[in-house]
Amino acid sequence: MGAEGMGLYGLVMPIYDLFICLICGGMVTAISKVAAIYYSKNDFRNLNRSIDISMLFDSIWSIIIICCIFISASYIGNNIIEDSRTIHCIQAFCPAMLFIALSSILKGYFYGVSDIKIPAIIDIFEKFARIIIFLSIVTTLFLKEISTTVTAAFVTLTLGEGISLILLYIFYKKKKLQLGITFNTKEDKLQLLFNIIIISFPLCINGFLTTGLSAISALIIPRRLVSSGIEYSLALSMIGKFKSMALSIIFFPIAIVNSISTVLVPDLSEKLSKKDYWSIETRITQVIKISFLLGITTMAICMTIPNELGKLFFFRTDLGYYIRFACLCAPITYTAVTTLAILNGLGKQNIILRNSLIVSLEEIILLYVLTGISWINIYGCGISIILTSLSTLILNLYEIRKTFNINLNLNDLLIYILLGIFLYLIPSILYNLIPSFMFTFKVFTVILSSFFLCLIFAIFILKKVF
Repeated sequence: MGAEGMGLYGLVMPIYDLFICLICGGMVTAISKVAAIYYSKNDFRNLNRSIDISMLFDSIWSIIIICCIFISASYIGNNIIEDSRTIHCIQAFCPAMLFIALSSILKGYFYGVSDIKIPAIIDIFEKFARIIIFLSIVTTLFLKEISTTVTAAFVTLTLGEGISLILLYIFYKKKKLQLGITFNTKEDKLQLLFNIIIISFPLCINGFLTTGLSAISALIIPRRLVSSGIEYSLALSMIGKFKSMALSIIFFPIAIVNSISTVLVPDLSEKLSKKDYWSIETRITQVIKISFLLGITTMAICMTIPNELGKLFFFRTDLGYYIRFACLCAPITYTAVTTLAILNGLGKQNIILRNSLIVSLEEIILLYVLTGISWINIYGCGISIILTSLSTLILNLYEIRKTFNINLNLNDLLIYILLGIFLYLIPSILYNLIPSFMFTFKVFTVILSSFFLCLIFAIFILKKVF
């Protein structure tokens, strides 16, 4: 798609995310918590009934929203995004929203019954399928224009989500048969739906408001860059390079944090229902430390081989400065994401909403001011991420420590700084020892050695060595 195409893609995605939050925000968390409770009681009857009524409700709600979006695509593209090339992109992602709404329920089910391998494997398969489908569409139809290529990317997204839903449903039916039928007392389906909505609604509002503010932030950036004297096409290219390329490399390992966070929510809910506070404190401390360690590892890799990462993943040699600057946010951002999951598991959805709104407003102000300064330009996005992630981390840790004693101190911070230096030095030595003509081997050696060391240190954390 090129840098400009990635920038255009990045303008549409916040709109997509906004409507996804409206349709099924908080549903994965709500279903996983409810499923975990019924699963622990072996009450498979009400568990299955909860899934059935949720899928019916989400299907109806999704179709209503999708029809409104499809009809309004021209208005959104011309008046909100202010780029007519995005109209067909918006129409292309409409079916995907129904698929994601239903998939979120099935994923919540698997997380709740502690069978996380199935959605994880399906997610990986879907990503590979998307790559194959996208390349097939582009090469078969000889797509050259930016607008058609970006539209093809959203068609691919829709097809990928459709494949994911089909596979999830097949494995759901298989799992349902494995668990069998129990004869627990039937609960009213409306009551079951209410039990789910009462958990998901605050999360949905939180997601919708914060995603809405994030969408505003995304739409502010090109306008502010243009106001600083940069041409629109160049502004889109800069956004594509920084947000869609550099940040995607830096945040690729955050999938591990997201997986941990997804499993953490039902785990904390179960421990909280048993009033096992010591285990909760231990688990929270471990997860925070592992997330911070993963962030440090990512930062060390990006500091060591920024130019090589850009060349390997995007075949570009002009991403090095962006990657090196943006990776400074990794340790803070990774840890901040984990604290959101912790508050979710502890049932503090209202706190999440308040903190998220504060941080989103901070982000809008920072982006508006910083990206409008000509000598800062797109780097204002990186500064904004660092400051807003730090704010999120401080606010969330403050709330967590009100209830639980989290063992984090300056000695721990010093240890992790030393670990960060170690994680930077070892891959750097390997990088300098391997000849340059072995490019791919050289890059993957640095990446794999860094994550191998990270894994060893994570095991030490779980064994409470430090």
